[in-house]
Amino acid sequence: MEKVRFGLIGTGTWGNVHAETYSTHHRAMLAAVCDLNEARARKTADQWGARRVYTDYREMLRDPDIDAVAVATPDFAHREAIVAAARAGKHIIVEKPLATTRQDLDQIAEAVTKAGVTFMVDFHCRWCPPLVVARNDIENGVIGEIVSAYLRLNNTLYVPLKMLSWSGKSSILWFLGSHTIDALRFLLRDEVVRVYSVSRSSVLRGKGVDVPDIYQTILEFAGGPVATIENHWIMPNTSPGYNDFKVSVVGSKGMFNMDLTHNQLIERYLEGQCDRPDVLDGPLIRDRHVGFVYESIRHFVDCLADDKPVAATLDDGVRVSTVILAIMESASNREPVKVIY
Repeated sequence: MEKVRFGLIGTGTWGNVHAETYSTHHRAMLAAVCDLNEARARKTADQWGARRVYTDYREMLRDPDIDAVAVATPDFAHREAIVAAARAGKHIIVEKPLATTRQDLDQIAEAVTKAGVTFMVDFHCRWCPPLVVARNDIENGVIGEIVSAYLRLNNTLYVPLKMLSWSGKSSILWFLGSHTIDALRFLLRDEVVRVYSVSRSSVLRGKGVDVPDIYQTILEFAGGPVATIENHWIMPNTSPGYNDFKVSVVGSKGMFNMDLTHNQLIERYLEGQCDRPDVLDGPLIRDRHVGFVYESIRHFVDCLADDKPVAATLDDGVRVSTVILAIMESASNREPVKVIY
């Protein structure tokens, strides 16, 4: 069986997750790596066995030995690479969010649709085991008609202040809110029709990053459920984990409660700290990461190899970004906003 040959655009944290996945998947290979920083691109290529290194993705896209590309650039820098890849006839997986402006969404949708390539947005929460279990039960009517939901997904200060050099050009809504919105769409099998959001800004501005600290948002879904979501990235760095992910779903016959971060499956107590090692995202087992953040990318590889449809589509990406734009508008105007897809 021939392997799917991948080119990687962007070698940050998530770019390296992609690089590892393609280099270790039996149906894929990492053919090329591209980054504006040549030294960083070469380091990733050497680590994961890519034969070619580029600093211009347009040059990489002319390579006939590349079947598909992974776009792992910062949130706001997706459109140009996606449009170019689509026009080059490459299949595409992009890290969330799909795009951060309405204009970018429209141009991406047009280019991808016209090219007819396989396209996936990496909403990896759709592979998170607890969420999938709840989704299956909800689909089977186990907890009855959904009435309400609550989801919070937050980060420590380390993320905007240290991990992301470009956090000032993004937002917690783009970085984590996109997962939040898609996780609820996935769980409830429904679409958001109206939002009302409130934001606050002070902590990060005081530390030199001029973006809101937090968004608290109410979502109304077409089928009737109401959800409350929280997204912020000002948790203290002493938190046992760098994120905080909690979910509650209430139905007419029952409910789900989930702690997807601070679970107590394993706790580690050391002389100077205590923490809860990851057991869901990407634990390393016998030299291979096996968590759900890797499974979503492996799904894309398998879909290309088997010519099957992907589980997180272009339309999913457009809808999630459209909801976030409405949330931002609501927080700015301090009034409810109807979501227009």
